[in-house]
Amino acid sequence: MRVLHVIPAVAPRYGGPSRAVFEMSRALSGSGTEVLIATTNADGPGRLTVNTGETLSFQGADTIFFPQRLSERFTYSPELARWLRGNAGRFDLVHIHAVFSHPCLAAARACQRSGVPYVVRPLGSLDPWSMKQKSWRKSALWHSSVRRLLRQAAAIHYTTKEEQRLAESTLGLERGVVIPLGIEIPEADRGVLSSSLSESVGVGNGPYVLALSRLHPKKNLESLIQAFGAVTTGPDYSKWQLVIAGDGEGEYVARLKALAATVGKRIVFTGWLEGAVKTDVLRNAQLVALTSLQENFGLCVAEAFACEVPVLISDRVNLASDVQEVNAGWVTGLGPKEIEETLIEAMTDAPERERRGRAGREFASSHLSWTTAAGELDKLYRAILTQSQNASSGCESLGILRPSASKRST
Repeated sequence: MRVLHVIPAVAPRYGGPSRAVFEMSRALSGSGTEVLIATTNADGPGRLTVNTGETLSFQGADTIFFPQRLSERFTYSPELARWLRGNAGRFDLVHIHAVFSHPCLAAARACQRSGVPYVVRPLGSLDPWSMKQKSWRKSALWHSSVRRLLRQAAAIHYTTKEEQRLAESTLGLERGVVIPLGIEIPEADRGVLSSSLSESVGVGNGPYVLALSRLHPKKNLESLIQAFGAVTTGPDYSKWQLVIAGDGEGEYVARLKALAATVGKRIVFTGWLEGAVKTDVLRNAQLVALTSLQENFGLCVAEAFACEVPVLISDRVNLASDVQEVNAGWVTGLGPKEIEETLIEAMTDAPERERRGRAGREFASSHLSWTTAAGELDKLYRAILTQSQNASSGCESLGILRPSASKRST
């Protein structure tokens, strides 16, 4: 089976979706599927330093890049669109990641012309909150092309039941399938942050709350900073730090740092972390915080689960029901006062943090492996191809197979 994955951009600055598409592709390749990723070289105001128009190995997966032209927001790439028109028919199925972007629309059109079935993973972009952002632009795209893209898809791939519910209840969509993302489960032992590592990232030896994500207004970091500043004015929490690990647009990051400077000196910005440094900083956190205004999955939450670290997340993160069900952390509202009260509860009780951290790891081990995700995707792909073949031969449609993972709210 040959599967093409199309995603507008994969630079690290774009967060979880960029990372997930490579991990998904490697997992599928390991199970015998032939996978190619088609994308652009978009990287904020710059471009990734990669050869374009040729297949190469990138982050362990076969990838072909094309130049991004004009607006980064729409990720316009006529070269990618032209390649899709000529090559979509070489694949059994196409998996499209994102919706309101030129590569996604071009991929759907190429599939429709070639008679190739396709799956769409909307990345939370169909959530009512997301649809209200740049609403005039999204409304125009919805009526001109996106609605048709979704309604002609063989399946819409959601990563949580809540993402599916929110999209389908407001947009009248069908053929939704829930398959969670996976996560690599490291060894259980939590080490000690070395002095050299502490110095390199600016993290002290005391306890810390970790915010691990791209720095974007959607993440509601302002409320987290204000809440943490209020909590740490008292002597009981004076040794705690808030470590903000990630990067974003320079002007926005500067505003966050200016806000942090007004609430105390216990807030550290490490910049983007990768590899062993990121793993060590994550594994030694006492709490991982994600207080987003909207989050269809929240990869850093799954990473915290895997590292036996409890989480503090907003009720707008779509993994919130799982966190509550298995007691793997704390769920809060969006406001600074609500976050402050929840932080105090979590920061006060070390034994409870340990219990909830263990619960998160058990949940990740049993429900969030890439092996499981790849197996469910393989079932979905094969069900779609069977249905497509039966439809072509005039047989009655079998319908889309609903993976067993959809039974859970992940």
